[in-house]
Amino acid sequence: MDNQYQSTYTPNTPKIKKEMLSDIGVDSYKDLFSDIPEKYRFPDLNLPSPTSELDLKNELSKIANKNSIPGEYSSFLGAGAYRHFIPSVVKQITSRSEFMTSYTPYQPEVSQGTLQAHFEFQSMVCELTDMEVANAGMYDGATSAAEAVLMACRINKKFKVEIVGAVSPLYTDVIKTLTQATGIEISYNNIETILNNNDDAPACYVIQQPNFLGEISDPAQLKILSNKNNALLIVISEPMFLSMYQTPSYYNADIVVAEGQPFGVSLTYGGPYAGLFACKKDYIRQLPGRIVGETIDSNNKKGYVLTLQTREQHIKRERATSNICTSVGLIALMSTVYMALQGKKGLKHLSELCYHKSHYAAEKINNLPGFEVQTNNFFKEFTISSPIPVKELNEHLHKNKIIGGYDVSNFIKNGMLLAITEMNSKEEIDNLITILSQV
Repeated sequence: MDNQYQSTYTPNTPKIKKEMLSDIGVDSYKDLFSDIPEKYRFPDLNLPSPTSELDLKNELSKIANKNSIPGEYSSFLGAGAYRHFIPSVVKQITSRSEFMTSYTPYQPEVSQGTLQAHFEFQSMVCELTDMEVANAGMYDGATSAAEAVLMACRINKKFKVEIVGAVSPLYTDVIKTLTQATGIEISYNNIETILNNNDDAPACYVIQQPNFLGEISDPAQLKILSNKNNALLIVISEPMFLSMYQTPSYYNADIVVAEGQPFGVSLTYGGPYAGLFACKKDYIRQLPGRIVGETIDSNNKKGYVLTLQTREQHIKRERATSNICTSVGLIALMSTVYMALQGKKGLKHLSELCYHKSHYAAEKINNLPGFEVQTNNFFKEFTISSPIPVKELNEHLHKNKIIGGYDVSNFIKNGMLLAITEMNSKEEIDNLITILSQV
């Protein structure tokens, strides 16, 4: 075999590289970076030599086998991404060639099926949140929250934002990242303090319902907050929660965002997901992303088109509302199929299963010596305090084939956030209690 050959997938052999360098008049590729001081250059990477596809697959399998997979393990991990059952029909429909693309349906004449699916997604999100308008999806819940903050600042022409209570630090990190160059000032406070002071009004209040620790806020307080200082109320919610509890419109929320992953989307190491974004109709011109509308064509037939696309390549850059361009339509379609399959009654039934199972688990854990449930009013996720550090507790659980909860010790000493869904059987919950009792 030619000793110049490296790999089937590496097009340039050492001989070809030498010829290329000779043609441009340098001896080494490092000469191309001679203008950059050596201290600023990236060091040489100590990478292994190329390998065959078979050896590579075997190596990757060894690495993958280190993972703890739900199914082999009982999982009680949530904190924004949840393990719910996904009917096989979801994958069957979304795998069809007509749908399996991330391409945005700019050409309505050849995209009616995709556009109608987006339209149905918007309609279902409006029904779920009880809001007037929804877009065709965002990247995920976190970027939806950040876009909501930017939207509120545009509407109120203010650059101060108040984060209320225990909002997921994963979300606030994204909010800070996407607002850091805008001059927006972000502050943190609890709802009682905000309701009792008369400080200058911010552009918006951002609250999570249920909050990051699982606590459900009092809707009466949220209604008061929504009417304070003419600031917009942004609610970060959880879609399964919305099918069972009062919707944000009850307490006059202006913008509602949520992570769509619980509806038919697998965990997939944290993405890709689809963010839900809905608001009052008054703010539709500031709504980020795309909106699919229903119309009548010249032949008096129903059709679907991209009604509003306030992106910088469509309108003046300074008037554009969002730079989120990649279509999440396929992921949103998964949620659409899931919601259509479950229906109102099905979603409520699943929510009730999560509610009752989580409260059963909380009651049992609260009776264990050294453990205490820290969340009073919750849906499917709650926080406990442990007699030992959460890292040690999770190691103990892992040895017993259990994926434990999320470490929230920054909020509560030795605090662990546990999530219970319909996927957790009574036997799994009872086994969790038994293993915890050994601590």
